Amino acid sequence: MTQTPRPIIIDTDPGIDDAVALAIALYSEGLDVRLITTVAGNVGLEKVTLNALRLLKFFGKNIPVALGADRPLIKEPIDASDIHGSTGMDGFDFEEPTENLVLEEHAVNAMYRVIMASEEPMTLVPIGPLTNIALLLRLYPEVKGKIAEIVLMGGSTGRGNSGVMAEFNILADPEAAKIVFQSGLPLVMVGLDVGLKALVYPEDSEQLKDMNQTGRMIYQLFQKYRGGSMKTGLKMYDSCAIAYLLQPEMFQVVDTFVDVELGGSLTTGCTVVDLKGYLGKASNAKVCVDLDPQMFKLWFMESLKKCN
Repeated sequence: MTQTPRPIIIDTDPGIDDAVALAIALYSEGLDVRLITTVAGNVGLEKVTLNALRLLKFFGKNIPVALGADRPLIKEPIDASDIHGSTGMDGFDFEEPTENLVLEEHAVNAMYRVIMASEEPMTLVPIGPLTNIALLLRLYPEVKGKIAEIVLMGGSTGRGNSGVMAEFNILADPEAAKIVFQSGLPLVMVGLDVGLKALVYPEDSEQLKDMNQTGRMIYQLFQKYRGGSMKTGLKMYDSCAIAYLLQPEMFQVVDTFVDVELGGSLTTGCTVVDLKGYLGKASNAKVCVDLDPQMFKLWFMESLKKCN
């Protein structure tokens, strides 16, 4: 029996690893991507939106795109251009897209409209800072009854990659992250703990080069990606969120309480994951704490084979 594709909204800041995650999601028979929303993160809002449109033209997909927040709720913006290059997707010469897929409405209003119009509950998949999701929940709290779950890429049970204890997506807008984790919605945190094991090695990249046009594009982006190295393995953080949607059995998951540190002079943006129950609070998230690397690699390569 054919399973109905799961309706999702992807909130993103492309980004090289975002580009890979989008490729897999857009060609997956198990997912129905209804909307792509953009948020300032890896680079500024105009650049990430242009990158999303470039990817959609490259893939030949007509998914509506809505521009969201161009800065965090409170703090000053940071970016990750040192990882992804000045454009956010350095390394491949994309054709310039038209803007016919761009909606006039703000991402938050577009998400509200799409969620409320859906006959079945929607899954939100934010793979960048959580600014748009926090604004949605504050402006339109009635959407909560129509959201199946939020599967987010971000956070860490331990050390960080942008601060000593902070992962980039959470550090980019910690106030927004706190709002999302306190929302009461079903949450899945797919963070650094699994992203560090979701590696693409040189021999995998070489296969991509000759796989199809998407593989060739990703191979060229990988030459500029600084999330790991070509020798020691490139970290596919954002693809882990898509992997959880499609093949959750490759993850080890715990139900626990998560909060976000806002006031620490050294630890702002830290996701405080209470694995031992010290805080005595009810679980508010499923946290991915481990990943089967071989299962991920097999899934990753097979998924990209399905792309054009």
